[in-house]
Amino acid sequence: MTPSRSTKPLSGWRVLVPRGGEWGNGIAATLRQGGAVPVIAPMINFASTENADALAGAFERLQTGAFDLLVVTSATTVDVLLSHEVRVPEKTRIVAVGETTGSALALAGYRVDFVPEQDNSARGLVKAWRSLAASGPALIPQSNVPEESLVSGLQALGADAEFVTAYRTVGVPVAPEVAADVASGRIGGILITSGSVARQIQEQLAPLPEGTIVAAIGPRTAFDARKAGIAVDAIAETRTADALVEAFIEHVRSRSR
Repeated sequence: MTPSRSTKPLSGWRVLVPRGGEWGNGIAATLRQGGAVPVIAPMINFASTENADALAGAFERLQTGAFDLLVVTSATTVDVLLSHEVRVPEKTRIVAVGETTGSALALAGYRVDFVPEQDNSARGLVKAWRSLAASGPALIPQSNVPEESLVSGLQALGADAEFVTAYRTVGVPVAPEVAADVASGRIGGILITSGSVARQIQEQLAPLPEGTIVAAIGPRTAFDARKAGIAVDAIAETRTADALVEAFIEHVRSRSR
């Protein structure tokens, strides 16, 4: 796909945004500012855990002070905490992984006691785990598709961490016209926001046409995308929507030089 002569860097580009809701609308607005036409087509959704009793039991123990740490890895987990009306004891420190997660916790009225500074990701949390001085147990509610680096990393450290499935990540079929536009190259850019999204892109849209630009939100997502069989052209330095769009724009500019 060849951009037009407009001064806007993404003029002439149609870009697939694989998430809806507030986040999807926000990044679509940023893409429009750059001259692109965003195509919002959510590729994943979230459903209740299949083991509701285990989750309810973990939350009950959390509220009675059984855990020293509550590790929240996604904004979806925040929604689950709200739906269960979970009240976190003062003695339990709340750890947020990712800026989006931290913002979601704050908006929901939960405090955020710790965020990994150098690498605000699951990998960064593992690196910072010892600095938390967490001698007591930690509760980690997460998706049924767990963050492998977090699970294996904490296990390697011998951390007293209890993982519980808080929700299920399920694929959402894209509309046939969207799939056709990707296949034809009419949609020339794709944003990947998680490993789950990457797997859906591989399942529903691969092989991608030559020339399609794929941008991933952070190194971990890029790793997951490549593991799923998708070539990644641009990687956001931080896990934010603005950084993702900027990485996409920079790659477009580099191709036109």
